Amino acid sequence: MKVTERIAKLRALMEEKNIDMYIVPSADNHQSEYVGEHFKAREFITGFTGSAGTAVITKTEAGLWTDGRYFLQAEQQLEGSGVDLYRMGNPGVPTVLEFIADKLNENGTLGFDGRLVAVDEGKEYAKAASKKGGNVNYAYDLVDEVWEDRPALSTEKAFALDEKLVGESTESKLARIRKVMEEVGANVHVITSLDDVAWTLNVRGNDVAYSPLLLSYLVITMDQVDLYVDETKLNDEIRANFNKVNVVLHPYNDIYEAMKVYDANDTLLIDPDRLNYALYYNIGANVNTVERQNPTVLMKAMKNEVELANTRNAHIKDGVAMTKFMKWVKENVGKMTITEMSASDKLEAFRAEQEGFLWPSFEPICGYGEHAAIVHYTSTPETDVELKEGALLLTDTGGNYYEGSTDITRTFALGEVSDVEKLHFTTVAKSMLNLANAKFMYGAMGVNLDILARKPFWDMNLNFNHGTGHGVGYLLNIHEGPSGIRWQYRPGESTPFEEGMVVTDEPGIYIAGSHGIRTENELIVRKGEANEYGQFMYFETMTFVPIDLDAINPDIMSAEDKKMLNDYHKQVFEKISPYLNEEETEWLRKYTREI
Repeated sequence: MKVTERIAKLRALMEEKNIDMYIVPSADNHQSEYVGEHFKAREFITGFTGSAGTAVITKTEAGLWTDGRYFLQAEQQLEGSGVDLYRMGNPGVPTVLEFIADKLNENGTLGFDGRLVAVDEGKEYAKAASKKGGNVNYAYDLVDEVWEDRPALSTEKAFALDEKLVGESTESKLARIRKVMEEVGANVHVITSLDDVAWTLNVRGNDVAYSPLLLSYLVITMDQVDLYVDETKLNDEIRANFNKVNVVLHPYNDIYEAMKVYDANDTLLIDPDRLNYALYYNIGANVNTVERQNPTVLMKAMKNEVELANTRNAHIKDGVAMTKFMKWVKENVGKMTITEMSASDKLEAFRAEQEGFLWPSFEPICGYGEHAAIVHYTSTPETDVELKEGALLLTDTGGNYYEGSTDITRTFALGEVSDVEKLHFTTVAKSMLNLANAKFMYGAMGVNLDILARKPFWDMNLNFNHGTGHGVGYLLNIHEGPSGIRWQYRPGESTPFEEGMVVTDEPGIYIAGSHGIRTENELIVRKGEANEYGQFMYFETMTFVPIDLDAINPDIMSAEDKKMLNDYHKQVFEKISPYLNEEETEWLRKYTREI
């Protein structure tokens, strides 16, 4: 069934249900960034496979809103579909809310599946509809009626994480959560975000693409924990751990009826950015609510020393795999047939050799030449190309290990590349190192530090159309709040850096039709000296893979630039070479030499 046919069937259902405009978001019932196959409704209805975007269908128009990471990809995938691309953030491009205000009929009905939309987002939709004298209908999953062979919900098994891996017991975490509940006057806390549930209970699953999460809802009271989950996924170890902290199991979807039992004597702590709209409106109007960020969001972002030690180990393993891959691809291009997809598979095979490797931490990006200019390009059999000398290869990949998750980007010169590519590659390296070596005052946010990475680009009237960095979960979501690094203020990323947070540092440059370059390391936020000026902070680097010297132009680097690169490469050699054979070690010595 073509996209045009799917949209036609959706419009017929809209007519039947008296819905004038229908919104299809990218989320699942838990507002997850990455979702399992069952929840890829927006991909199904538009044909766009990127992880972020919102589709809006009217009786005569269809649009997709996505951000700068996906502009080129969306443009290609939407061609001939009848779905218009709305490039979010570009001048003159309306937001979804502005589109609703302009296009929704007077007294019209705006529809969406209330399980897939967060509370605050849903309220904004309702407000926009009311301004046109209309209303919202959140009762229908219309895509489900079109999607004839829709995949079933995941039945993958869950697994427990021992305290030696996570550094804190569930009992301790619950005590910390309940303390916050007491402080805000709540006797019930509803958690629907999958990473917060997994972190609290020290369990992981395989229900979401790449992210090791378990489809579930959690309700915490002062003496009990109610978990809504498919209990066939739980093994005896997990059940025994749950019994210790009085976890009571319920069927996954029973959460919706459970919300109706609370009354005026209850006060519920909920996070409107993470709770879905349908669940929210199952809470009685007479029930008291405290609406604020889940306390677990900041708790889990501030990794303890056990988690950090384990994550460092995961990065050494990942560094070994990436270094072996770098050697392999640079030495074999032109000598054997290597494509984007086979290169990606080879890299995963190197990771699989490492003890404790589970699976990739996100969909691998492996883009050669002009494909690398598509920020979140995914090679398919239709787009796969052979790697040849004379161009750049960008790989943005990561691994889930029992000790943590990794996210690393490297761009490799395959043979000799142009002077322009070397200029851009060197600028990216300078940018990444500038930020990694920052010292800053406690209280600083990502928006304060972003200029350290942007300046080398802005000095050349260049820019990159994505954030410079994001938080990383501990074997959870690869993109984790509540902090990030970008030049534009975002409320959801306005939390100051706290010790123990893990963030990425990933500037890039993308020249459509030519090449793309990105270099990414992960950093730990650490406390530095405290003196009369306050508490100083700094970043500790924990990603160790060579930055390809074949693409570096030292003539445009300052003495400080060269020192930062040389110091980094010295650490790479010291940390990675003990795990390599003699030939690999000599190769690494060459690619970490001083310049």
